[in-house]
Amino acid sequence: MHTVNADTLGSEGVWVDPVWRVRVHLTSLERELLATWWVRRLAFVSHAGAASITTTQTYTRLEHSLGTLALVAHFAPDDHAARATALLHDVGHLPFSHTLEGIAGLDHHTIGHARIDELGSVLKRHGIAAERVIAIDAGEVPSPLRSAPGCMKLDHLDSFVRSGQAHGRTVIPPPEILASCRLVDGGVDTDAETAAELTRLVIAEARAQRAAPNVVPVAVLRSLVLDALTDPAAPIDPAALATMTDGELWSALLCAPSTREQARAFRRNPGAWQLLKHDDETADPKAEPLEHLIARGYLSLPTISGAPTTNSDVQVLERDLPARYRIVRVAA
Repeated sequence: MHTVNADTLGSEGVWVDPVWRVRVHLTSLERELLATWWVRRLAFVSHAGAASITTTQTYTRLEHSLGTLALVAHFAPDDHAARATALLHDVGHLPFSHTLEGIAGLDHHTIGHARIDELGSVLKRHGIAAERVIAIDAGEVPSPLRSAPGCMKLDHLDSFVRSGQAHGRTVIPPPEILASCRLVDGGVDTDAETAAELTRLVIAEARAQRAAPNVVPVAVLRSLVLDALTDPAAPIDPAALATMTDGELWSALLCAPSTREQARAFRRNPGAWQLLKHDDETADPKAEPLEHLIARGYLSLPTISGAPTTNSDVQVLERDLPARYRIVRVAA
């Protein structure tokens, strides 16, 4: 099972996922994709977005993509198109992932499909059409990555469990979770005990995304980027923004005259920005709170022996969307 490193270069020809403990024998296509910039770039984009600034959830989109590949290889080892899609499904993400989604009209699905098309020659050399990968990613054709509406899929299974590991939430070890799961028409199916664990992780993740350590950095970073895009002295171009890594974006924000002070202050003391309660008014009448909206959540649950499951806490979380927040800087 052991390799020298959890090697994201594919140089040993295997990927042993440190969360799932699945040993993936990488195909020649997967090794070639791991050497492309659009996949390598994901090593410099945090999966948790701006929450990576204020929490221990600091792993990358590449780690998540390799984890999704491990799950597809576990359930469907010979489906090479789905395996390639697992590795490529997040290549369109902006720096800090979902944090900046929608800014300047940027959509990671649209960007990702364009980048998959750019990699068409690599895919074609291995007998896979870019159009096929795009269709799998879009859920337009049956695959191990597509589930029925409302049912947990492999992409989200990896996200919930990997996040749970980063935050210390998991009770059942991930390899045991995986051993109890089946894939039914692309959806995660399991027993009652494992379903309860996964449901608990879904709820914890949703609550974490609505808590201050996530909401505050997301709101602040979005505000900084919006200012930088319209900086009269040195604006960031939206097309350039889409190609940046997290580090490149921070560098741009620290250089732009309109964002330099705020970006430096936030990196040094993010606790100076606080989430206001619903009816709170800022103590400083000159302070203009940032507004933030969470419009959707990831609340799909596994099935239990083929039967859909429901949960009252999940229903409350769904009912409370969209959720609106205000954030204010309370200290200099």
